[in-house]
Order: sequence, then C-alpha cells, then structure tokens
Amino acid sequence: MPGLTVTHIDHVSVIITDVARSRRFYNDVLGLKEIPKPKTFDFVALWYDLGGGHTLHLLLKNEPDTRSPRHFCLRVTDAQAARRHFTEHGIPIQETTLIHGADRFFVSDPDGNRVEVLQWLVPYDPITAGAPELDQAPVSRIAPG
Repeated sequence: MPGLTVTHIDHVSVIITDVARSRRFYNDVLGLKEIPKPKTFDFVALWYDLGGGHTLHLLLKNEPDTRSPRHFCLRVTDAQAARRHFTEHGIPIQETTLIHGADRFFVSDPDGNRVEVLQWLVPYDPITAGAPELDQAPVSRIAPG
C-alpha cells in the first residue's frame, strides 16, 4: 500500500501586519514577483512566485507572530553579493552557525519574520558534513534563536 509521497515544499506562509510596508520589503528589497492570490480568497494575502512551482504567502493579521527561530530560506547564487545588497538597503545581517559547504545568514522582514539567505558552495553531503547520529529526544540543546 503506497504511503504519503512528498515531492517538494509547495509554499511557506508568514504573518504580516502592514501590506504596503511588506510589499516594499518583498517586492523592492527581495525583488520577488507578486502574483494574484486565488479569486476565492476573501481575506488579504499577498502571493509571491519563487519559481519551480514554489510560492510564498503573506497573510495579513492584526499582530505579528512571536519572534522565534522559525524561518524560510531563499537560495541565492552569491551570498556575498546578497550581504552587500541588504547592507545597501539598511537591513541588518545576522550571521549564524556554519554549515560546511554553505555561506548563509539571516535577515528579518519588517514584522520580524526571519529569512535565511543561503548559497551552497558544494552540494550538502550528509555523509561528510552530517552529524555522527540523528538527534534523539529529549533534546539537551536548543537550536539557536
């Protein structure tokens, strides 16, 4: 009997509190292409085409999500150029834990949603770069926030 067959991530949704401010960040700073939301939606949602059938959805709410390590990640071709781009736009860069073969950092949108920016310098190889074993519960160390 076949089980669940996941092919890829379809979309990620994040909460926003100001449509114009979010459009400036996602359209102008990130350079994403906004596409129409489904006509059946009777609520405010901004949809962005990320290519390859992937989309980002921004959902308008009265309050932002609480700050946490939650994030989505955008893969780029040049992480150093991306750092310069965000610096030129006055967006603070948050460096993070090293991953072998990757150059990555975080930025935050105007509502505090974390966005990881990642360039794979070599494809991730869990055999050479992975931890010696999978994490088991209870977790003794908490992920950096």
